[in-house]
Amino acid sequence: MSNLSLAVGRPTIADRVLPRALTTDLVLVAAGAALVAVAAQLYVPMWPVPISGQTFAVLLVGTTLGASRGALSMVLYAILGLVGLPVYTDGSAGLAVLTGTTGGYIVGFVAAAAVSGWLAQRRWDRRVLGTIATFAAGTVTIYAFGLPWLAIVLGSLGVPDVLGATVAGGLLPFVVGDALKALLAAGLLPFAWKALRRTDRRRGTAE
Repeated sequence: MSNLSLAVGRPTIADRVLPRALTTDLVLVAAGAALVAVAAQLYVPMWPVPISGQTFAVLLVGTTLGASRGALSMVLYAILGLVGLPVYTDGSAGLAVLTGTTGGYIVGFVAAAAVSGWLAQRRWDRRVLGTIATFAAGTVTIYAFGLPWLAIVLGSLGVPDVLGATVAGGLLPFVVGDALKALLAAGLLPFAWKALRRTDRRRGTAE
C-alpha cells in the first residue's frame, strides 16, 4: 500500500482505526463533509443565524481527522454548497449563502477544523478537560470569522445598532448549546481513546 497521505503530523483517532493512506484519506474527507451537510439540516430557524448541529460536526471532524484532513473536509463542504448542492442549512446553496449572514461561519469552519485537529494531534482530545479546551478553541475560531462577517452584512442591510444586533443574533443564542456540545465531546472522545487502549492491551500491543 502506498504511504502517500493527505494527513500531516501526528496520528488522530481516525488513524488508530483505519490505515493512513490516500484512498482512506479521500473517503474520510468526503465523509466529514457529508456529516456536516447532514448536521446542517438539523436546525432551528432563526435570523440572522439559525441554530444547527453544524458546529459540533465540524469540530468532531477536525478532532478525529486532524488538521489537514479536517480543513480539507470543510473546504470540500463549502465548495459543494457553492456549486449548488443543497448542503447548507435548510438545504440552501450558492454564492448568496456565502455572501450572506452565515457566510463567515462557513469560512470559519475550515479554520476551526484545522485548530481542533491540530490540538487533537497533540493529544488534547484524550482527556476530558483537553477535549473541552479543544472544542472551545474551535468554537472561538468559528466566531472569529462569523461575527465580523455578520456585522458587515448587517451593516450593509441598514440594520441599526450593528454591534448589538451581531452579538444578539450571532453569539448569545449559541453559548449554551456550544457548552453542551463541548461536554458531549468530552464524554465521547476520551471514552473512545480508552476503548482503543483496552483493545491494545488485549492484543498485547503498546499504544
